Amino acid sequence: MVENSIAGLRRATPEDAALVRGFTRAAYAKWVDVIGREPRPMTADYELALREHRIDLVEPGGVLQALIETHAEPDHLLIVNVAVAPEHQGKGLGRALLAHAEGLARAAGLSEMRLYTNSRFDSNLALYARYGYEKYAEEVLPPLGIVIHMKKTLR
Repeated sequence: MVENSIAGLRRATPEDAALVRGFTRAAYAKWVDVIGREPRPMTADYELALREHRIDLVEPGGVLQALIETHAEPDHLLIVNVAVAPEHQGKGLGRALLAHAEGLARAAGLSEMRLYTNSRFDSNLALYARYGYEKYAEEVLPPLGIVIHMKKTLR
């Protein structure tokens, strides 16, 4: 069991697919104009994601404020999606969810975190760098653009 100090944190269930989809679409809407299309998390199949990945929700008082989607690989924990409601951004929820994911990795005996983001998501790149993630690859995926792969070694 991973201890956490995030108020209202719970693991999503298959019944949460519509909630996760709607929340993620709203959280990522600001990026549509930046990249000229919907980012991948806006079009993801959350019924499938809830079967194959772990999604944790932050719902203090029953109101969804943020979520993180992770997937354990043999040698690392992949952060697939971090979404924070616009009105709750800048309050530390993203940082807390990254720390939560690191706790999940440690509990699974993994010592590396990985994630990816669009090269045009400057604020995301800066946030991840502040929390110790380093760029290790760039991938050009037409028509998606350039994907930046980042990783962090857990000590």
